[in-house]
Amino acid sequence: MAYPAPSAVAELLKPITWFPPMWAFACGAVASGQNWSERWALVALGVLLAGPMVCATSQAVNDWFDRHVDAINEPNRPIPSGRMPGRWGLYIAVLWTVLSLAVALTLGPWGFVAALVGLALAWAYSAPPLRLKRNGWWGNAACGICYEGLAWVTGAIVMAGGSLPDGRSLALAALYSLGAHGIMTLNDFKSVEGDRRMGIGSLPVRLGEEQAAHMACWMMAAPQFVVVVLLMSWQARGHALAVGALLAVQLLLMRRFVADPHGRATWYSGLGVTLYVSGMLVSAFALRAAAQAG
Repeated sequence: MAYPAPSAVAELLKPITWFPPMWAFACGAVASGQNWSERWALVALGVLLAGPMVCATSQAVNDWFDRHVDAINEPNRPIPSGRMPGRWGLYIAVLWTVLSLAVALTLGPWGFVAALVGLALAWAYSAPPLRLKRNGWWGNAACGICYEGLAWVTGAIVMAGGSLPDGRSLALAALYSLGAHGIMTLNDFKSVEGDRRMGIGSLPVRLGEEQAAHMACWMMAAPQFVVVVLLMSWQARGHALAVGALLAVQLLLMRRFVADPHGRATWYSGLGVTLYVSGMLVSAFALRAAAQAG
C-alpha cells in the first residue's frame, strides 16, 4: 500500500489558510475583556483547534471533493498530481475530523459544539449532497461564518468560562463574517476556468469577473463602515478612527483591484485582507477597553 509523503500531507492541509480563524478566535478572546494570564492554555488550545485542526480539516475535505476541479485549475496539488495516492485524501479528512472533535472536548461544551458546527459546515461546503460551494452565495457565507464569526464567538465564550458574549461582540462577529464573504470571492478568481467547466457556480462564474469584483469589494467594505459607526456610538472614537483609516486604504486598493480582477485578486487578497483583519483586532480592543473600564 502506497503512503503519502509528509510534505504532501502538509500541502493538503494548507497551513497558509489557518491564519484567519486563528486570528478571529484571538480577537474574540481579546474582546471578552478577560485576563489572558489566567486562561492562556485555553487560548492556545482554541487557536490550535481553529487553525491546524478545524480549518485544516476543511482544506483536506475540499481537496478530496475538488480533485477533479483541481486537475484543471491546479494539477500540481497533492491529489491530482498523484503525490497523495489512492483515497488517502479522504482518510486524512476523516482522521482530522475525529482529532478536531477530540481537541474540542478539552474546551468544554461550548467549544465542542462550536467545533461540531464548524466541521459540519466544512463538510457541507465541499461534500455531496449539499456541496454548498456550487453556489457562490451560500458557499462563501458558510466559509465566512466558520472562519470569522464562529471562531470569534468561540474565543469569547471560552475566555468567559462558558458565558455568551454581549450583543456588541456578537454584532462585530456577524459583521466581520459578512465581510469575509467578499474575502472568499477573492479566492475564486484563480479557479474560474475549472469552476465553469465543472459546474461550480462561484460568483466570478455566476456574475462575471468584473461584477463579482465589485460585489466582493462592497461585501468587504460595507460591514466595516457599520463597524465604524457602531464604535463611534459606543464612545470608542479612537478605535473607530483607526478602523476608518484602515478602510480608507482598502478603498484605494480596491480601485486598482477592480480594474483587473483576475490579475490582481491575489495581490489584493494579500494587502486588503491584512488591513481588514487588522481592523478586526482594533475593534476587539475597543470592546476589551470598554469591559475593563466597566
